[in-house]
Amino acid sequence: MIVSLRLQQFRSYKEVSFEFEPGVTIIVGPNASGKTNLLEAILVVARGHSYRADDEDLIMFDRPWTRLDAVLAPDKSGKKSTGLDEQRTLKLDRTNGRLQKSYIIDERPLKLLPHNHQLPVVLFEPNDLLLLHGGPELRRNYLDDLLNQLQPGFATMRQHYRRALSQRNALLKQGYARARGQVFAWNLRLSELGGHIAEARMQLLDDIGTDVTKLYKELAHTRVKVTLGYHSSLPADRYASALLHKLENSLEVDCQRGFTAYGPHRDDLTVGFDDTPAGQTASRGETRTVLLALKITELKLLEVKRRQRPLLLLDDVFSELDGARRQALTDHLQQYQTFITTTDADVVVQHFMNRCNIIPLG
Repeated sequence: MIVSLRLQQFRSYKEVSFEFEPGVTIIVGPNASGKTNLLEAILVVARGHSYRADDEDLIMFDRPWTRLDAVLAPDKSGKKSTGLDEQRTLKLDRTNGRLQKSYIIDERPLKLLPHNHQLPVVLFEPNDLLLLHGGPELRRNYLDDLLNQLQPGFATMRQHYRRALSQRNALLKQGYARARGQVFAWNLRLSELGGHIAEARMQLLDDIGTDVTKLYKELAHTRVKVTLGYHSSLPADRYASALLHKLENSLEVDCQRGFTAYGPHRDDLTVGFDDTPAGQTASRGETRTVLLALKITELKLLEVKRRQRPLLLLDDVFSELDGARRQALTDHLQQYQTFITTTDADVVVQHFMNRCNIIPLG
């Protein structure tokens, strides 16, 4: 859990410090008061990067650097630690014209934040409401971002895949005659990495599918069965070899298109209601219930796999849920350190009685 956080020249904050409690913290204020910026700072200090911007954009406008200092306590059943707290600093500096990023953990300087020092985080923010009805990239990113937290090395593998894909696409633009003599190495690399990525995504869906189905029925008080699936033009049981075959045989067409048409960058997560695609039929309420079931499942899965209770960040979405769904979320988040942003504290506070802390902004 995060005990305290100091922000210097971060987004809209010149310099400010906050202290946090183990339970629910409500960050309240009007629009443009810095609520989301504070939530973003919490996520950045926990995981090392933002969910909505590049590192460059985290530095206060017209300033050369930003710094976050935090005190983190071990997870001890919701109680603050008294002697094993971690001192953590994140610096972003563009003083010399080139952005430099560094960490200090208990006085030890680091260039990267190791996976075992990244706090598990579940984020629920307005863009998540587009997950069912938006484009497939949103759903791919949802799966991959969760896998980044669950599997050490997945983020690096994903980066390697993107680089290989970029190299192959650049070669395609040079024309078929030139590409055919050089493309095999990239086809081989893409099929190997792509097979691992697709396999990890499919395993993740197997891990969460049953729980999401069960939770949806409980939350919606319905017999409708929600199903999660992995949609790809490639067979699940031999994805890597099938991808290599496709890449080899579609070279001429890919050169005409100018991009690679097969691989995990083209796959999709499907959500169905009794086998009917949710994107076609899901109402506003059904969409929110599915998302709620996904987020609660994330909390449980991360806690089991990481052996640590995740932070829960709710960015201006509590008011998007009706009374029953708010109560359901409240029931599940009691044991987690939770940060909720809102413009109307009354909407949130009534669900926690006296069991919450309030940070007023603006």
